[in-house]
Amino acid sequence: MSTSTDRRSFLKSLQAPRRDRPIKIGFIGVGGRGSFHLDAVMGIEGVEVPCLCDINNRNLYGAKRWVEESGRPTPRLYNRSETDFERLCEEEDLDAVLCATPWEWHVPVALSAMRNGKHAIVEVPVVLTVDEGWQIIETFESTGKWATLGVEGFRSLNVTNMVHQGLFGDVRHAEGGYVHDLRLVKFDPEREPWRLHHSVKRNGNQYPDHPMSAMMPQLDINHGDRFEYLVSMSSKAVMLNEFARFFYGKEHPYATKPMAQGDYNVTLIRTASGKMVTLNFDTNTPHPRGFYRLQGTKGVWWSPHYVETPESRIYIDGRSPETDQWEPAAKYLVEYEHPVLKHYNPAPRRNAIRGHGGSSRRTPIEWDRIIRALRANKMPDWNVYDSVTSSAIAPLSEQSVATNGRPVDFPDFTRGSWKTAPRWTLA
Repeated sequence: MSTSTDRRSFLKSLQAPRRDRPIKIGFIGVGGRGSFHLDAVMGIEGVEVPCLCDINNRNLYGAKRWVEESGRPTPRLYNRSETDFERLCEEEDLDAVLCATPWEWHVPVALSAMRNGKHAIVEVPVVLTVDEGWQIIETFESTGKWATLGVEGFRSLNVTNMVHQGLFGDVRHAEGGYVHDLRLVKFDPEREPWRLHHSVKRNGNQYPDHPMSAMMPQLDINHGDRFEYLVSMSSKAVMLNEFARFFYGKEHPYATKPMAQGDYNVTLIRTASGKMVTLNFDTNTPHPRGFYRLQGTKGVWWSPHYVETPESRIYIDGRSPETDQWEPAAKYLVEYEHPVLKHYNPAPRRNAIRGHGGSSRRTPIEWDRIIRALRANKMPDWNVYDSVTSSAIAPLSEQSVATNGRPVDFPDFTRGSWKTAPRWTLA
């Protein structure tokens, strides 16, 4: 046998066990959403949870019990202070941390992880300011450790496949947003009261990442095109004060407290190649969930949500049976089912996933792909540049709102590499 063949065989013998090696993830923030992610990964063979961090002991010890009940060793706990995640990142031997804390801690957690040799999987948003976006990018480029919205990017894969197969022609416009009545959530001290704090202080499109997880792949953002500039404006703010007066009385402190966030925000974004986005944001008024519309030169997609639903509709010029009439999208969802979804068939879980967003007995494909990426030492599908670009919409929209809707240039976080980057795909 030749020397080169011996060397290849030896390298393969080293690489083979690495594909199945245990993956160690530390969890920072194990409340509603963090507990969902914790329960999701505990359904994946070979994932270890050596440590947990939370300043809420009820959340922390509840999560500890879940880990023990899964048959895994008792995790080490970090709860000394709000910054005890720094000790976790310094002391623990981990592949990655999952950050599901209030928003203002996302960047400190991510940077601490990256600087201590760990990747960071961050709940939305990954950054709150443009400067934080550059911090994440530069830390990634200097350490090789990424921080991404790794659990995003799978909300509309079949429609993305339709786009990539040319069903809609050239995409011209996407419209949707985060339109979700969260008034009760904001005022509930047991749920997400930190959302209310942002409404008091900020005015813009505060939650772009969920709709962006559908829009950016379908518009080729950072993968052949990029966001060039945006304009944003908000209505006046009255609904949160009215809600506080109605449910808690006119003496409640929030019945009269000035709110910065307008009840409805619309942000318009134009891309370098001339595409356009209409991004809506409304968490203050009474309404059902929002809608999603994708317009191309050959047809259009409409859905009552930015995920595909049984109510989704489609119109394809020259193919739909009735001129200028919607048709049900069901047969197209079958015909254009994304290959990754078609072949994703995880073993059924014994129990439904718990936590905020749980109920399924299937391991989320997002987590399956994150674990695969960690084992292969690759970036997740939703990469660091995509993640920062998505979240940066919020502070840029605030700048535009504060200047009466003047255009704001969008930073090129890729530093020009969007021009040659391959199209967003899942291998």
